[in-house]
Amino acid sequence: MGRVVVLGVFVADTAYRADRMPKMGETILGNSFALGPGGKGSNQAVAAARLGAETHMISKLGRDDFAKLALDTWAGAGVIPHVEQLSESYTGAAHIFVEESTGDNAIIIAPGAAALISEKDVEGQGDLIASADVFVTQLEQPMRAAVRGLEIARAAGVTTVLNPAPAAQLPDGMLALCDYVTPNETECEALTGVAVHTEEDAERACRALADLGVRIPIITLGEQGAYLHGHGLVPAIDAGPVVETTGAGDAFNGGFAAALARGLSPEKAAQYGCATAGISVTKAGTAPSMPDRATVDALIKGLG
Repeated sequence: MGRVVVLGVFVADTAYRADRMPKMGETILGNSFALGPGGKGSNQAVAAARLGAETHMISKLGRDDFAKLALDTWAGAGVIPHVEQLSESYTGAAHIFVEESTGDNAIIIAPGAAALISEKDVEGQGDLIASADVFVTQLEQPMRAAVRGLEIARAAGVTTVLNPAPAAQLPDGMLALCDYVTPNETECEALTGVAVHTEEDAERACRALADLGVRIPIITLGEQGAYLHGHGLVPAIDAGPVVETTGAGDAFNGGFAAALARGLSPEKAAQYGCATAGISVTKAGTAPSMPDRATVDALIKGLG
């Protein structure tokens, strides 16, 4: 089914739902609270594993209840962990505000022990990374660690996917290590200076990313789908009413990586990512909303 190796962060999601965001200095009553597993890297690993890919997760955790939540989540999804647990730090956590009427979200992340992942730590997993079909990383762990992972994967001929989230300034040459880069509109504008409102904007932004060395840029466009350089818009797939959009980008990336690892074309892999994301937003939570392969395959088959 292909091997996916993910370098990234686990955080415990503390999700608060309310009618609106409170103003600074204001306290309001919320409608609900939930604690669950999250973190971009972890979510993407869970998504890939549930879709059948042999999935490995490289990270760091504390020694606390949130670390147990991480390990239990990975075990349940079939993710194989390669983690160091640090007594002197803590497992990451995220504050997630969800607007009740729309499902839109705002997030604050404290990565904890995962913020201590070093280039040396990544090099210690060099053989694992080199054995992958697809290597995936993001920007929640230290930038140098992400770059080193991409370097090792590129040297071994492994397909590399960078999800440049949260938005950050990248070091020179980092994008040239990437076969695929998957920003959303906000992250894309931060990387290229191009505000993406139309398909024409998306193509201009993709050309700018390609000029920086990315082999095939992909811009995720939320409810519209994803724009694939050289192909055009891959439409979003409606799987039902939207409950929560948190984790949709991670679902896309996990689905996309799993499909690439199986040998699907970039176009088919992007469609698979859109289907995975489309199903994920019909459920609350992040990792718990990631669908299995049978569900995604059925949705795509139903398109005709």
